Amino acid sequence: MLYGLGITIGAGIYVLVGLAAGRAGAHAPLAFLVAALVMGFSAASFAELGTRMPVAASEAAYVEEAFRRRRLALAVGLLSIATSTVSAATIAVGASGYVGVFLPLPQPVLIAAIVLALGALATRSTLQAVSIAGAMTLIEVGGLAVIIVAGLAMLDLGTPLAEMVPQPGDGLAWAGVASTALLAVFAFIGFEHLVNISEEMKDQRRTLPRALFITLGLTTVFYALVVLIAVTAVPPAELAASPAPLALVFERLTGWPLWLMSAVAVAATLNGVLVNMIIIARVLYGLADRGQLPSVLAKVDGTTRAPVMATLAGVCAILMLSLAVPLSGLADIAATGTLLVFVVINIALIAIKRRETVPPPDIFLCPTWVPYAGALASGALLGADLWGRF
Repeated sequence: MLYGLGITIGAGIYVLVGLAAGRAGAHAPLAFLVAALVMGFSAASFAELGTRMPVAASEAAYVEEAFRRRRLALAVGLLSIATSTVSAATIAVGASGYVGVFLPLPQPVLIAAIVLALGALATRSTLQAVSIAGAMTLIEVGGLAVIIVAGLAMLDLGTPLAEMVPQPGDGLAWAGVASTALLAVFAFIGFEHLVNISEEMKDQRRTLPRALFITLGLTTVFYALVVLIAVTAVPPAELAASPAPLALVFERLTGWPLWLMSAVAVAATLNGVLVNMIIIARVLYGLADRGQLPSVLAKVDGTTRAPVMATLAGVCAILMLSLAVPLSGLADIAATGTLLVFVVINIALIAIKRRETVPPPDIFLCPTWVPYAGALASGALLGADLWGRF
């Protein structure tokens, strides 16, 4: 659960609250609730598939099992890697804004230092890396809790809560909600990657579904409250222009120095980069172990048992992307890729369910209609995004 919260919350709210406020203004909290609903259906599908096949490179394994197409499975695995790489690059760029509060260095220097330092940490053993990620998760969740408590105590949220839903005929506002919902999908990216470490869980049937649903539920509560408080405490345009938006909200609410919340945000964003590196390495390792990528990526260190070469490959890709593409562009690319993966994974579960007469024992079994709803919801949001672009 701490791992799931770390990769999800660290990847989202600390980096994207300013962009969300700039796109949707007071309606931003609604966009996060829409994204959470879309994610909920897919979470159930991942819970069932993860208990059916607890393996690394899990998305590729699900697709191969469903369609018996190795090339399609490889394509989905590579898409998953690409999405995680873009996510890590996005968070690294956001992290540089918070680190810059303490170290006034050029952004490219900060980005490179962040990615390389965390890459070195990701080559350690899974237990060490995930334990550090869990500790940083407690720090980042604590920072959000402070904002929520201060906001509930100091702000009158009744009016902004009532204005959260646009008027039915306000097409411009609804377009802003739809655009922000896609961005909010990026903020939820991460919970599904719990399936990629299911192979290393002791009791997948018990642990994986609980971790998935608790992660998604707590993340939704935190996001909705924090975004509502943020757009109430600080004008949306000012939030959108800030390189450290949540630190600015924290300062307005408490009057405490900006650096306090910036320090928490540093831990949160660095955590997001670290856990994405762990995921990228495990998916590369899983694909190589299945013979779908060069075998060198399947080699593990004799001491740490971590896939070092796969980790280094991911670190290099993250570094290049984070230095080359702006923050908003990265977030949109990652969200689009994630929705496409969700559509394919839900269809894969539909195919598996239709083929079998009796499901295997000792798995988490979701209702038959859930993967249909997951595919339709993810596809609808993806279609709305493509329609808006063209």
